[in-house]
Order: sequence, then structure tokens, then C-alpha cells
Amino acid sequence: MMAPGRSIDDVGTIACIGAGTIGGGWAAYFLARGHRVKVWDPAPDAEARLARLIEAAWPALEQLDMLEGADRDAWSVHTDLAEAVDGVGFVQESAPEDLTLKRRLLAELDAVTAPEVVVGSSTSGYGMTEMAAEVSRPERFVVGHPFNPPYLIPLVEVVGGEGTSPEVVDWAAQFYTALGKSVIRMDREVPGFIANRLQEALWREALHMVDNGEATVEQIDRSIRDGPGLRWPMHGPMLTFHLAGGEGGMAHMLDHFGPSLKSPWTRLQAPELTPELRGDVVAGCEVASEGRSVTDLVAERDAGIVAIRRLLGRDESPEVPS
Repeated sequence: MMAPGRSIDDVGTIACIGAGTIGGGWAAYFLARGHRVKVWDPAPDAEARLARLIEAAWPALEQLDMLEGADRDAWSVHTDLAEAVDGVGFVQESAPEDLTLKRRLLAELDAVTAPEVVVGSSTSGYGMTEMAAEVSRPERFVVGHPFNPPYLIPLVEVVGGEGTSPEVVDWAAQFYTALGKSVIRMDREVPGFIANRLQEALWREALHMVDNGEATVEQIDRSIRDGPGLRWPMHGPMLTFHLAGGEGGMAHMLDHFGPSLKSPWTRLQAPELTPELRGDVVAGCEVASEGRSVTDLVAERDAGIVAIRRLLGRDESPEVPS
């Protein structure tokens, strides 16, 4: 097992491998959190693209997550991989989603990066086990999957591969947390992780509805934007259904609406609602509620929806056609 040789507080310079939308977004965020950033990208226009991305991201960072004294110019672009990772305390890889490329690049990073440095990957779907197939020290490679744009969306899903040291997973989760991220330390590798699996399921159903002439793109977007999407920022889909059960919570919701899981509302096959699954979901809602009653959660949800609607200018009733 490997214990990272560098404390979180000692990570001064970070290497971003790839300067595309995700890698560049990470670079902007790391800068805003007070780090120096060395970027590797072989594209001839990488420096110009990165400059434009940082310029575009900076106003939002100034309002949210920027540390006082952060230097937006504390970055450099390199075409030599060894030069890019020389002297860094952490590496964030954000190369295109090509498994062959990922395997080759991680092997190259393993060869030129100091052995005590943790390497995180922004992969949106591959597991670290399959990506680290050609590295010599898999124990220091971990997935740190962000959501786009990484400089603005706080979520990072952290999970190791079969060869990743548990201490490295812990270190990476603590590192992203210290950066101000909302970290999910996943218990196991899941293709697509958690958030991508959920949004992909919704997107696939939306494509089916368009393909079958059941709904338009505008109708689909409005159905989420002005419907459940207003509730999810407060509680997410599980606690939202917990509240749908009224005072009986998720237990009542599952008992009352469980049979509808078999209704042909979706092209996805529903899991069998076994007593074990029911128990796990009900218990999970109790944990997620953190001691708040249904009444407390309803008040929190309603206040949040009002604030979001006002912010987005949706607090006024639509005009009634004459």
C-alpha cells in the first residue's frame, strides 16, 4: 500500500494534463484556489485556448470560490510531459475519452512523475482498473471525476481501481475537499460513476420521447427546468420522493407507488422492489435527512424553490392569453 508522501498543505503546484474544456476548467479552478498550474497539451493552440477559458471563468470564480490573492496568471503550458510534471504535488489528467490513449498516457505519467505524487483522472466513464492496466505503480492512480464546468460545479466523484491504495483514495478525497469541492467517495467502481449514470438515464429517455414523437426538445427541457429540476438542488431525487410520501416518507412512497415501477413509463427495466431494496432506500433517506423531519424538509425545499425561481425570474405567474 502507498501513503502519499506529500501532505495536502504542501501541494503548491498542480499539473493539468490536457487543456480542453475539462482540463482547462480544472486549471482555472486550481488557480483560483491559490495554486500554480503547469499544463501539458501538445496542441499548437493550447495556450491561446487556455487563456480564453481562464478569462471566461474568472468572473464566476471571483464571486464563488476564489481565494484572496489568487493569481490568474500563475500558469504555463508545456509540450514535454516530464517538464510539465516536474516539481508538482498533484496531477489531474483530463485527456479525451479514449481507453487506448488513457492507458498509454497514464503509463507515461507513471514513468515521469515523482513516485509519491498522486495522479487523479477526470475520466467520465472508464474505471481506474482498466485505465491503469499498463502502469507500474497503480496504487497512486485514482479517479477524480468532476462535472462540467469543473471551476463552477462542486461535485467530484472519487474512486480507486483494484490496484489503488485505500490511503491514496482517502488522500484524494481530502485533497478535493480542501479545494472546496463536494466529494463523493464511492465504495466501488461503477461504469459512468453515479451522476453520469443518472443523467444519462434521463437523457436516453428524452431521446426516446423525441424519436417517438412523444415530446419536443423544448417540452422536455421545460418539464425538468420548471418541474423536478427546481426541487433537486435542495434534496436530490431520493429525498424528493421521500417527501412525496408525506408524513410516511419513503416507506409510504415505496409501498404506495412501488407497483408503478412495473408500469411502461420508461424504456429502462425497473429493479425488483424486494424487501431488502425497500429497506435500504428507506434507511438511506433517514440518514440523508440528518435528523430533519418531513416538515423541516418541506420548509427547506419550499424556501429554496422560491429563492431559485426569484433568481431565475420565474417568480411571476405567466400571463393568461386573452
